[in-house]
Amino acid sequence: MSRFGLKTIAFAAMLAITGAVLATAAGAQDYPIKPITLIVPWPAGGSTDISMRAIADSASKVLGQPIVIDNKAGGGGTVGPATMAAAAKPDGYTISQIPITVFRLPLMQEVSWDPAKDFTYIIHLTGYTFGVTTSAESQFKSWKDVVEFAKANPGKVTYATPGTGTSLHIGMEQIAAMSGIKLTQVPFKGGAETNAAVLGQHTMLQADSTGWRPLVDAGKLKLLMVWTGARSPNYPDVPTLKELGYPMVYDSPFGVAGPKGLDPKIVAKLHDAFKKAVEDPAVIATLAKYDMVPNYKNTEDYRKFVVEVTESERKVINSLGLAKK
Repeated sequence: MSRFGLKTIAFAAMLAITGAVLATAAGAQDYPIKPITLIVPWPAGGSTDISMRAIADSASKVLGQPIVIDNKAGGGGTVGPATMAAAAKPDGYTISQIPITVFRLPLMQEVSWDPAKDFTYIIHLTGYTFGVTTSAESQFKSWKDVVEFAKANPGKVTYATPGTGTSLHIGMEQIAAMSGIKLTQVPFKGGAETNAAVLGQHTMLQADSTGWRPLVDAGKLKLLMVWTGARSPNYPDVPTLKELGYPMVYDSPFGVAGPKGLDPKIVAKLHDAFKKAVEDPAVIATLAKYDMVPNYKNTEDYRKFVVEVTESERKVINSLGLAKK
């Protein structure tokens, strides 16, 4: 090939690279130009789904494009983020709510994702109020009743959770270990299923976030304890874990991330929109219905939090003997 031909090919290649770079820059500059998909890795109708819909609606007004909710339940809240990590383009049009299970489950079993490498963390948003409920018709009138029955009947007390490896599962196992009792977990996909399980007395207990609130308020379920640092203003007569002798607070805080390789300019736009959303009075009111409060961390602080919470969870998993072999 002639020297002229080689120069032509090199010039064409340079133009192609320059064009790609400019296109990427323009894409980040103009973002978003179409609807954004927000994966909620829990069933529709639960406290996470309802709160994330409120947050997404507010953020979409800032971004000028709709944010469409895609419920991908399963795996204790890990199926949705794992799907995004494996298949989504890093263009900002697919993002996901990230529960703590994403950091915890890799410590317990082999998974398809690496929380340190496969996500671009955007913003930390809020956390839950967790509680343990039982049927209003149950023999258990207090947590003390549960402990006494469990000591006399090891393994007979069953409890529903939204999945293995969730904060509800790990928290209940810590409580059982401190109480010297054996409880049996029955994992489900989310709050609608755990509500049905305990309401129908298919399980004796339910450990979940405040998707149980309508049933508790209606007198169909009894709330035995909450896992917050102070008593819930909605349930001032219900004791906290600490009051029952367990030195723990569990609120399982969560945020939003995209797949790895997301442009920092896109991350900044998403961060700013979601930050305004959690400051929106309408969003704060929705969160309050489920005893959730904003727990904002910026992008850098959220990355640091991921490292910290992973190490904290490693210690807990090891202490419970649940670490993968």
